[in-house]
Amino acid sequence: MALVIPAWNEAGRLHDAAFLAFVESQDTVDLHFVDDGSQDATPARLAALATAAPGRITVQRLQPNRGKAEAVRAGLLAALAEGYPLVGYLDADLAAPLETALLLRDELVRWPTVSMVLGSRVKLLGWHIHRSERRHYLGRIFATCASITLALPVYDTQCGAKAMRGGPALDALLQAPFLSRWLFDVELIARLRDAAGESALRELPLPRWEDPGGSSVGLKDFVRAPLELWRIWRRYPPRGGVAGR
Repeated sequence: MALVIPAWNEAGRLHDAAFLAFVESQDTVDLHFVDDGSQDATPARLAALATAAPGRITVQRLQPNRGKAEAVRAGLLAALAEGYPLVGYLDADLAAPLETALLLRDELVRWPTVSMVLGSRVKLLGWHIHRSERRHYLGRIFATCASITLALPVYDTQCGAKAMRGGPALDALLQAPFLSRWLFDVELIARLRDAAGESALRELPLPRWEDPGGSSVGLKDFVRAPLELWRIWRRYPPRGGVAGR
């Protein structure tokens, strides 16, 4: 499995030791960083990681900055071109630990008819899902809107931990750029829904999530979300009924 990790000016938040320890601890998930036109020390830090773990950590450089949506898409396409049977992506700040990739991978193996596993930040007793109240409640409002847009009972579209089954079908779905730089997760779900049906999508509650703060997503992005969702709905209109949550 190839795990795509988009990075833009992340030098102050990169956990070099964690990345190296992860690839040393297992041999089934490789890390593929996509440096999205960083202007700080991120390129040098990523190059050092690739040198320390040749063949297990690779770096792809985009120039100029294209946004997270295009960084993830470029990384997934590069991983598919290398022939990885499973691909996924995770945020560079490790709000979800790297071991999350193993959980997502195992879920795909467990359910051979599933094309995509979505990590989901569900607060459950005994689990460690830590988010600010503001982000949690704004997220629930957005999640309801996204669920209506997709006509799917999805709990969390925006969790930055997802895994997919590789192959020509996924490669074809990723050929067109995403409409939205921010809500590409929603659009990717819509593309998979249209190609393979609701049964090809599965959510997996994550045991751990720790918001690190310093997110580039702000209130203005939340205000812009309805227009972005409308654009996605117009391009990928649901075929069935509406399922809100």
